[in-house]
Amino acid sequence: MAALARSVLVTGSNRGIGLELVRQLAASPRPPQHIFATCRDPEGPRGKALQELAAQHSSIKLVQLDTVNLPSIQGAVWAVKSHLKDQGLNLLINNAGISSHATLRSLDSQEMLDVFATNVVGPLLVVKEFLPLLEQAAKSAGKEGLSCRRAAVINISTKLGSIGLCLGLPEAPMYPYRASKAAQNMVTRCLAAELQDKGILCVAIHPGWVKTDMGTEKAPLTVEHSVRGILTVLASLSQATSGAFLDWEGNSLPW
Repeated sequence: MAALARSVLVTGSNRGIGLELVRQLAASPRPPQHIFATCRDPEGPRGKALQELAAQHSSIKLVQLDTVNLPSIQGAVWAVKSHLKDQGLNLLINNAGISSHATLRSLDSQEMLDVFATNVVGPLLVVKEFLPLLEQAAKSAGKEGLSCRRAAVINISTKLGSIGLCLGLPEAPMYPYRASKAAQNMVTRCLAAELQDKGILCVAIHPGWVKTDMGTEKAPLTVEHSVRGILTVLASLSQATSGAFLDWEGNSLPW
């Protein structure tokens, strides 16, 4: 089986789903040539698991990237570009995000703004700054159709951001988190519409309720199982699924 992509960048890769994405990509039978594992402090104590993983796989490059800091994003672009030479970036996975369980009574405006900055504005700015490298990859692929092997943006979303499912889900309101993920879904749709003619695929993926720091131990799904499913779905994406909202098993979800 061919590699999912020649080059992959994952944000928020020091823990949870991001870390497991890097782990499974590096351990795959046909790993990407370049796996850019990014987080706010890859060399610090919170990046220990990532550092240990990078020591085992030469394909993993640790890159500092704070998604709410524009100079940091631009610095990451230069770091990635120096490794890729003139090849371009094939696959960008926007995984970094934060949660909030704020209710109507507990909510304050700053918390709402902070969650939107991380979950909506950050991923959009990351795409904006990495766009030239994605375009370069799409052009150099020299093939028609859309796929992760050519050029793609994957936004890790959640069904908690689905307006269509909202009334049927018993979870707490989580106003900042759920509203920000609904907004991120709209960003995905807009990106898909704008970037399709440039040869770049864009999809939102719900990873399931996963046992991570964010998902808690109450979650029914292991991070290994979720990521295995996500990578299988990514390998199957095509022009027909650009702009879609899918779960980790490939099922379509209502917006």
